[in-house]
Amino acid sequence: MDWDQFDLNPKVIAALKKAGIKSAKETLNLSEADLQRLTKLSSADIQYLLKTVSRMVRKNSMITALQLYQDKHPLTCQQQKLSLGCSLLDQLLKGGIPLVGITELAGESSAGKTQISLQLCLCVQYPYKYGGLESGAVYICTEDAFPSKRLQQLIAQQQKLRADVPTEIIQKIKFGNSIFIEHAADLDTFHKCITKRVSLLLTRGMVRLVVIDSIAALFRCEFGVSDSVLKARYLQTFGAQLHSLSTRFRTPIMCINQVTDAVSEPAAAQCSCSTADSRVYPALGITWANQLLMRLMVSRVWHPEHSPGAALQHAAGLRTLRVVFAPHLPSSFCYYTVKLEGVKGINPFHSMAPCLKSL
Repeated sequence: MDWDQFDLNPKVIAALKKAGIKSAKETLNLSEADLQRLTKLSSADIQYLLKTVSRMVRKNSMITALQLYQDKHPLTCQQQKLSLGCSLLDQLLKGGIPLVGITELAGESSAGKTQISLQLCLCVQYPYKYGGLESGAVYICTEDAFPSKRLQQLIAQQQKLRADVPTEIIQKIKFGNSIFIEHAADLDTFHKCITKRVSLLLTRGMVRLVVIDSIAALFRCEFGVSDSVLKARYLQTFGAQLHSLSTRFRTPIMCINQVTDAVSEPAAAQCSCSTADSRVYPALGITWANQLLMRLMVSRVWHPEHSPGAALQHAAGLRTLRVVFAPHLPSSFCYYTVKLEGVKGINPFHSMAPCLKSL
């Protein structure tokens, strides 16, 4: 057992290693007096050690065969998803983001990628009953500063966004205390971040969501055109590490990705998303795409010229969330908007009805 993954004083960890105590089971089998005699620690240190180890053991509690058969246990349920905090968006994704696997959210600048990710960081903290995972999130920034001001706005507006959750439950959640922010501007720092700090947070049960904003930024300046083979190896390595964390802890991995303009007819024909002015596709190529469980793309509806008359301005703030591929979903999309309280799916025909009546 790696005692360094426990929330213990380094002095306590050193004493345990020196005494040859290697497991939680061995620790709990010893009395407080025996532990104090073997480790030469104070009574207060021993009590804290026992509480910490007991808490960790309870988190990894046994699951009965009946719970597995009925697929109802929150830690193993195959149907469980992480809600996006909006019924229309959850309906598109058949419940939300899968717990095991890497989900990519790609799109052009200002399409709403970061807004959706921030909303997920709040949704994960809700009880299972309301689509959450009763845990926190770690947000890894690879290029821009973390949008803390926007996060505070979303926290303040949770009661308005989550009308489905009782007010007393929302007020009990300390949203800001359970979002851990990491900065990784290069591949080495990112590797240490996911293998050590993120792994430690997951082991302690402090987080159940990992957001990487963005994955493409890590590779933009590190590799040239001639380094495609080395780049592919790095992508495969990081993909395997992220998959391992997701599978081991049943934790969704959300990777924000940038897009690239298609510069040739064959490339344009294979684009996953298009606008009136350009055709774009997610960065990092087929090697990265093979690491993904699900790919989502967001885009702004820049030219709603097919909407009649006065509906043009009303529809100008629309964005689309599109399922490009997923093993459990068809290719489909829905509209949404970004408001002060957060991301909300909308029915464009309902939203434009007043405009149509005025024509």
